[in-house]
Amino acid sequence: MNLIWLPAQLAVLAKVVDLNGFSAAARALGVPKAAVSRAVADLERSLGVRVLERTTRRISLTAAGRIAYPHAKRLVEETETAQSQVARLRSPPARPLRVGAEPTYGRVLLTPLVPRFLESFPQVPLEVALQAGGLDSCDVALCTSAPDRPGLAERTLGAPPAVLCATPAYLEARGAPQRPEDLGRHDLLTPDGESADLKLLLSRGSQRAEVRLVAKLRVNDPAVLHAATAAGLGIGLLPEFLCRQGLATGKLRLVLPQWSLPPAAALRAVYPEILAADPRVQHFVDFVAANIVPALART
Repeated sequence: MNLIWLPAQLAVLAKVVDLNGFSAAARALGVPKAAVSRAVADLERSLGVRVLERTTRRISLTAAGRIAYPHAKRLVEETETAQSQVARLRSPPARPLRVGAEPTYGRVLLTPLVPRFLESFPQVPLEVALQAGGLDSCDVALCTSAPDRPGLAERTLGAPPAVLCATPAYLEARGAPQRPEDLGRHDLLTPDGESADLKLLLSRGSQRAEVRLVAKLRVNDPAVLHAATAAGLGIGLLPEFLCRQGLATGKLRLVLPQWSLPPAAALRAVYPEILAADPRVQHFVDFVAANIVPALART
């Protein structure tokens, strides 16, 4: 067993588990993904057992991995503690990382991640603000429309699938659409756009349909759109992740479920280029990318 390299391999294991993936760990460590895979393979060879189970969709710890991980995590924490204590000798304590998020995405996607991030990175305090626009004062902003100014970097976190849905009561009263062109007879609730006319593109296998609609309600906040849909005011064009609970409980019903829609606006992490090398920003962006991307995917 090579005792010189074993601590580094354990640290890589902790990073892979904390960020839920080899790619995210590689970005956080600033090394190629192959180097992360090789470090975990070398660790398993040194220990003589597998520590991770890998599939195309997820990773999980083996029984041996569950034993090794707490030690690997403590090793990383002790290393970071030593680094931070030495750093205090050179500079005053860092201020909290200021994070801004558009309200809907912040409440549904970011809120459950904040405690987990603080547990994984206790050395990075946060200030979180849920606000529409006005993200200029943030170190990192989670938004669908980034400020248009130079000097910004961004990482796309994903574009959530979009669905058409309505309450069962609305569909029973008005009749559920059977074809895309039937949507013209209904009250449509849609995201805000540049034009009052919405051109909706739908696909089913090799079939394509383009329907021009006039919305009864257009709004730039998906939460308001979801509330109007749940109140039975019409058929809502919504990000799928907002509708999961309503669909699961039967309070909402998919409309034209056999047809696919273009995804909703992409969610991005935006930050000043000057902060791209800041470890706090790297930790946070890597963490949200590793956890929000799966949450946006259609279940």
